[in-house]
Amino acid sequence: MAFYPWGVTHFDLAVIGTGSGNSLVTPDFDDKRVAVIEEGLFGGTCLNVGCIPTKMFVYAAEVAETVRDSARYGVDSTLDGVRWRDIRDRIFGRIDPIEAAGRDYRVNGPNTTAYLGHAEFVGPRELEVQVGDRRHEVTADQIVIATGAHSVVPEVISQSGVPFHTSDTIMRIDALPASMVILGGGFIASEFAHVFSALGVAVRVVTRGPLLLRKEDAEISAQFTALAERKWDVHLAAKVVGAKGSAGEVALELESGELVSGELLLVATGRRPNTERLGLERAGVATDADGTVVVDEFGRTNVPGVWSLGDVSSAYQLKHVANHEARVVAHNLAHPDDLRAFDHRFVPSAVFTDPQIASVGMTEAAARDAGRDVTVVVQKFGDTAYGWAMEDTSSIFKIIADRRTKLILGSHVMGPMASTLIQPIIQAMSFGQTAPDVARGQYWIHPALAEVVENALLGLEFD
Repeated sequence: MAFYPWGVTHFDLAVIGTGSGNSLVTPDFDDKRVAVIEEGLFGGTCLNVGCIPTKMFVYAAEVAETVRDSARYGVDSTLDGVRWRDIRDRIFGRIDPIEAAGRDYRVNGPNTTAYLGHAEFVGPRELEVQVGDRRHEVTADQIVIATGAHSVVPEVISQSGVPFHTSDTIMRIDALPASMVILGGGFIASEFAHVFSALGVAVRVVTRGPLLLRKEDAEISAQFTALAERKWDVHLAAKVVGAKGSAGEVALELESGELVSGELLLVATGRRPNTERLGLERAGVATDADGTVVVDEFGRTNVPGVWSLGDVSSAYQLKHVANHEARVVAHNLAHPDDLRAFDHRFVPSAVFTDPQIASVGMTEAAARDAGRDVTVVVQKFGDTAYGWAMEDTSSIFKIIADRRTKLILGSHVMGPMASTLIQPIIQAMSFGQTAPDVARGQYWIHPALAEVVENALLGLEFD
C-alpha cells in the first residue's frame, strides 16, 4: 500500500478537470466538501486553446479579408499591415487573466480544495494526486472525470524530430511565418488555414482524405474543398511518409514523392480523450478502444459513484455539448432519485473557416441510407436580396425534411453567418415544429439574410 505522508482526505465530490467540469460546483454543494483537481490551465480547452481564442483570431482574419475584398463593392482600400503580436496580445491579454482568476477562485475561494497536479485512480473512488513532489490521497463519495482531450500527432511526425505546432501552441507564436504547412483536413485545420491565409501567410494544406471537412454533408464538403483550392495550396488524398527540416523550414514527404514545405508546420489531425494516464483500469472504469470513457445516458460510468462528461467521454467534442452534459451531471449528482438524461438528439456544430459552415441533424446521404422519403432544397444566398448586396455567388443553405411528417431531418449551411442562420432550424428540430409551420408561422424580416432560411423552407415539397 502506498504511503501518503500528508494523509488521506475525503470529499463529498471530486472533479478532475476544470473545463465544463468546473461548473459542477453548484449551490447544491454549498454545505459539502469538494475537491477540484487540475494539472493544466483552468478553464479547459475552450477558454485557453480552443473556441474562444480561435474565434477572436477568426474575427481579426475576417476584418483583414473584408479590407482586401472591398473593391468589388466600389470601396477602394488597402491593407497596410497585420500586427500579429498586437492581435495575439489583445486576445491572450483577456484570456489569461480569466484563467488566472478561475484558478485563484478555486484555490482561495469558499467551499473547494484545489489540487494543482495530476490525478490517477488507485481504486474505484480513490485518487492519488501528485502536486509537485507531494503525493496526496483523495477519496470521494462521487468523482467526475472531465479531463477533456488532447491533440493527436501521427508517429511519422513525432518520430521525425522536426519542429511542429498543434492548436495548443500555434496561437502564441511570436511572428507570422511567410509560409506554413497544415497537416489535416478537419475543423481545426480549416479554421487555422483561414486565419493564417487571411493574415498574409502562404498556406499549404495536406490531408489524407479525398475532400476537406469530409464529415460534413457531401455537397458542403465538395463545394468547400473547391473554394479552398482557389485560396490555399491543397493536397488531397495525400499520405505522408516522412518529414524533414528544422526551425524555419519543414517539409513533408508524400507517398507520391512530392515535398510540401513551409517555414512552420501545424499538425491538426484530430484529438483524443485524456485518459491514458488516469489509471482507469485500477478503478475498473470502462473505456472504448480509443480511450473514450463509456457512460450511460445520465453520465454514469460502469463504476458506482464515478461519472464523466465532455470530450473525455462524449462522441461530440464540442463545448456546447460539454456544457449541456455538465448541467445534467450537476443535477444528477445532487438528485440521485431524479436523474436527468443527456439530450443529444440534435447536436449542431460550426466551422469558423471561410466560408463559415454549420450543420445539424442528418446529412442527405444518411437520411436516404436510413430509408427516409426525403425532400431536399439547396437555397443560394445570392438568390435573396441581402445576398445580392453581398455579391454572393457560392453560399448555400441546405435543408433535408421528411416528405410525410414534414419534420426537418437536417440542415447544412455554407456562407456568412452560417452558425447564426442555422439556429431557427435547430429550434424547429428540437421542438418538433414542421417545416411549413416554421416557414409561414412567423414573420421573416425583409430584406434580412434570414430570408435564405425562409426560402429554403418554402422550397421543400411535401405529400
